[in-house]
Amino acid sequence: MNAELLDCTIRDGSYVIDGQWSKENVGNITNALSKAGIKYIEVGNGIGLGAHRKGVKSICTDLEYVQIAAINKGNASLGAFFIPGTGTKEDIEMLAAEGGDFIRIGCDVSKSDDAIKYIEYAKSKNLFVGYNFMKSYVLSPFELCKRASRIASEGVDIIALVDSAGGMLPDEVGRYIKLLKETTETQIGFHGHNNLLLANANNIAALQNGADMIDTTLMGMGRGAGNAQTETMVVIMQKMGIEIEIDPVQLSKISKKYIQPLTENLKGSDTLQLVMGYAKFHSSFLGIVERYAKQYKVDYERIIIEVSKINKENPSDELIEMVAKKLAKEIPLNIFFPKFYHKEIK
Repeated sequence: MNAELLDCTIRDGSYVIDGQWSKENVGNITNALSKAGIKYIEVGNGIGLGAHRKGVKSICTDLEYVQIAAINKGNASLGAFFIPGTGTKEDIEMLAAEGGDFIRIGCDVSKSDDAIKYIEYAKSKNLFVGYNFMKSYVLSPFELCKRASRIASEGVDIIALVDSAGGMLPDEVGRYIKLLKETTETQIGFHGHNNLLLANANNIAALQNGADMIDTTLMGMGRGAGNAQTETMVVIMQKMGIEIEIDPVQLSKISKKYIQPLTENLKGSDTLQLVMGYAKFHSSFLGIVERYAKQYKVDYERIIIEVSKINKENPSDELIEMVAKKLAKEIPLNIFFPKFYHKEIK
């Protein structure tokens, strides 16, 4: 069995520290990961290249992330994340010119066609190009595979299933990966989150069903409840018989030296993360939920659960307010699981 591990500590982990990686952090972590045997390292802000256009503040600019990491990448491949509309072709050109080796282009699962012109452009710059189906669970495995076939035809090197809300179960991940492997000729990856504390288990299921690459972060640091932990996944992969020449002890030392001092905000799966994982609700809409929960005096958990029954991918401000209004007229309940709460929003 062969598979690779992609470490996205600097990119996904940036959510934990509000994007405040110092230039020294970026250089030291990149260098240490490469020396420990990590072959793929992703850097930048959480939402990828061009995050500053969305008001994301950070110490390093996109150019500095890439330049500093490129100097320190050693034998590793260096890459960045890219969302159409946040990033531009100029960002892709910069990545390629300054020492980047790969790019991962991601869209909400129903908007995959938005990526095509950027896939073509990135390939023209000789980058290894991945495509991430954000919020993959919104579509059935069959519908996702139809879209994956279209993306694969554009020449991407790898397509990733993405459990954006951390709510998928191992059997579910396995079904998606298995069908993607059967219906596309490109490599298949998996990016999971840890809302239900299943990120490692879901990575195992992905690997058992043929995934070519899985995503991890040091200490599992990442958006929301975090990601699968690089240190433990390396050990798991080795125990599974996957030939991966990465030193897990060295990774643990890297975490202790560079990550632990910055991770007071690591909280695992608290109530909020648990509810979002259960509902498959993406954290980018939390601000709207919190606003209407306060305005209508409704538990945010109930809003999340009911909104996700209607739209898991891109719920509008209007939908969230409508749900909050309806819930405000009902008897308040603090228990959100369907065993105790069965009412549907009409």
